[in-house]
Amino acid sequence: MSAITPLTDEMLRHRLDAALAQVNGVLLGKPRQVKLAFACLVAGGHLLLEDVPGVGKTTLAQALAATFDLAFQRIQFTSDLLPSDIIGVSVYERETSEFRFHPGPIFTSLLLADEINRATPKSQSALLEAMAEGQATVDGTTYELPKPFFVVATQNPLDLAGTFPLPDSQLDRFMLRLSLDYPDPAAERALLIGEDRRDVVATLRPRLDAEAIAHLRGAAQRVKATGALLDYLQALLAASRKHNDVRVGLSPRAGLAILAASRAWALISGRDHVIPEDVQTVFVPAAAHRLVPGRGSHREAIARAILADTAVP
Repeated sequence: MSAITPLTDEMLRHRLDAALAQVNGVLLGKPRQVKLAFACLVAGGHLLLEDVPGVGKTTLAQALAATFDLAFQRIQFTSDLLPSDIIGVSVYERETSEFRFHPGPIFTSLLLADEINRATPKSQSALLEAMAEGQATVDGTTYELPKPFFVVATQNPLDLAGTFPLPDSQLDRFMLRLSLDYPDPAAERALLIGEDRRDVVATLRPRLDAEAIAHLRGAAQRVKATGALLDYLQALLAASRKHNDVRVGLSPRAGLAILAASRAWALISGRDHVIPEDVQTVFVPAAAHRLVPGRGSHREAIARAILADTAVP
């Protein structure tokens, strides 16, 4: 893979803008979702794409890998998938009389976990350690994963036959959950008369690399959040815990995820400080899937209600 060294902040800014433009040129009419995906990667999180088939979930993952020059692996999750199919397995070698570890597809920089809810909970859980700690343990030996390590998982919310819903502990590993939705008429017309998206992805050039991602992540952590901004975030967290339709509200870890995503969004927007609008932009994608609602309540609707009812200090 080619190496692209960010020499200055101005140069990195130019490359970041070029990266956004390139992915937006593939996933037409979805600038907000693309920018949120970038924010998730820059913040060091993982991304869950939940939508109907055929709206560009896989295309987005492939475009991100090509644009950031990241090693890419795809796992098609099915009911017969085993944890060893994801992590790898130790194989006995007769010549050396020793076991040798053969890494699985999880040892990559961008992992596409396609239709993750079609695998059993046992196989789903094979991602937990990797997503939380950037490592995988096999037969008592821990192996470090590449840096960065970014999981993009997809699931179809409508087709429930033969699926295993992700438990709350698994959902909590995803910093953001996005829905791409159908394209608007103009974007759909451009898709109909344009090149096949697979051909377009094949022509993409690296705009950033792993070193640039590390630089961006460091810069995002330095984005300022004032006391008043933190008061607003804490008010949102408290509101989620008191809401009548919520059985389990947002945890402190959820608050950290919202803050990290807000900082990354502010950085990508060209600011060195977080404003309330940044928190409002990332709140529903970062919070809705972490809420445990009461019977008959919808997570996203509750998150939007909490956001609407909580005043900015």
